[in-house]
Amino acid sequence: MEGAAPTQEAGVSVVIPAAGVVIAGELGGVTGGSPTPLGIVVFAHGSGSSRMSPRNQYVAALLRQYGFSTLLLDLLTIEEQYVISKRFDIELLTTRLAEAVRWVREQEALKDLPLALFGASTGAAAALRVAAVASATIRAVVSRGGRTDLTGPLVSRVRAPTLLVVGGEDREVLELNQHTLAQLTCEKRLAIIPGATHLFEEPGALDDVGHIAAYWFRNHVSGPSTQPHVMR
Repeated sequence: MEGAAPTQEAGVSVVIPAAGVVIAGELGGVTGGSPTPLGIVVFAHGSGSSRMSPRNQYVAALLRQYGFSTLLLDLLTIEEQYVISKRFDIELLTTRLAEAVRWVREQEALKDLPLALFGASTGAAAALRVAAVASATIRAVVSRGGRTDLTGPLVSRVRAPTLLVVGGEDREVLELNQHTLAQLTCEKRLAIIPGATHLFEEPGALDDVGHIAAYWFRNHVSGPSTQPHVMR
């Protein structure tokens, strides 16, 4: 990641009821006035991370500059984050993410916005599973370095246009995503960031992720735009 995240207004802390617990979120880019956001992107982080992940915070700030609202989530409670098994409990993460999507749809300022999902690592599997069972709600999905193999058989039921973004040097995850790409039956693309590893820490790599994701969301959530040259 290069430098600090793009300048943007501070997010608003929210709490979301989710299947007997309360999870924390950070909502950004909702002005309550004009212009209306192009849509809202709900983030699902990977194992061992949180809504404060500098990578997702960076990408979210870029998406807000493109005109989207963002919701970053802690899919686990503070206590659960210390339990390794829960970090990889895809069923639990999926349930929590689905509850967050339901919460968005109940908020007066958000309910009419087109909704998309951005998942990283294990959060990508949860995002794809939610997209599979809520096809009428989810307009598009982006996975960053996703453990998409953990989606299971639901992957073939995803209908939302899906973009898989993987670092060119993240060989194992790239192979997993290539397999997922073959299984997806929706509109789909694989974007490979040359020279990037799993955390996209190389100079410019995370910027590429953010801009590619923004183009994908703008094309499939709010109308057509030109796709950048790094698309594969």
